[in-house]
Amino acid sequence: GGKVLAAYPGGSPDVEQSISRVEGFTATLRDEFGVALYDSPEAVAEASDLVFIETIDGRIHKALFEKVAPYGKPVFIDKPLTVDPGEAEAILDLADRSKIPVMSCSALRYADNFRTALGNSGEGEIAGCDAFGPMHFLPPFEGLYWYGIHTVEMLVAALGAGCRSVRVSETRDHELVACEWGDGRMASIHGLRHLHGQFGITLHRPDGMQFVDIHRNERPYYAGLLEAILRSLPQGRSEIPRDEMLEVVRIIDAANTSRRSNGAVVELT
Repeated sequence: GGKVLAAYPGGSPDVEQSISRVEGFTATLRDEFGVALYDSPEAVAEASDLVFIETIDGRIHKALFEKVAPYGKPVFIDKPLTVDPGEAEAILDLADRSKIPVMSCSALRYADNFRTALGNSGEGEIAGCDAFGPMHFLPPFEGLYWYGIHTVEMLVAALGAGCRSVRVSETRDHELVACEWGDGRMASIHGLRHLHGQFGITLHRPDGMQFVDIHRNERPYYAGLLEAILRSLPQGRSEIPRDEMLEVVRIIDAANTSRRSNGAVVELT
């Protein structure tokens, strides 16, 4: 139900995966889809009903949001919301003051079989979970702010906010992240550095467990994400609760701190 009408080609010069793709994306949008190109984020916001901040560089998401917020349009911010918990709070505080709905998440949250599994409460509420997925690092982004964010997002989607502590252990090919919630529930992330690139999660309930292979879906999880965006943001609300958006950033920040501290337990504040 939505149509892309306006775009601004940005890009981060110090991130090869960003700057090297801008020209190609720009040409595709302009030449194949007839999207009008503008010379600033502000001009795009003025010309649009809903704004997408799509750069992979979470370091500049706050600055970009501050540019478009005065136009009062709903905003989707691609993961990560930011790479700093303080900046994440600042974005959502500005959104609240400006009465702008903001949504930010990984598309994996909207994989059809994962959504079905989360809604299956026949064997009781989810008491814990174990997720796995690729965990390549990409400087200058620290740790899980790159691919690791997808598995963190699955944990938060399954258990909600309320993580109390995080601890990391790692080897050359693996990273294990142990998370404890304030109510005693526990979850783990098995990050795979150089192995297969598949994502999955096991949900544990009092009367059974369920394994979800994120890649076994008939349609891309991005389709589910786009549906969620269009059924919520234009109606003035976000499907992702504020505390869950902040939780993802806080868990990643705590995991990065634990890694730098040789696996120390890091309490979330």
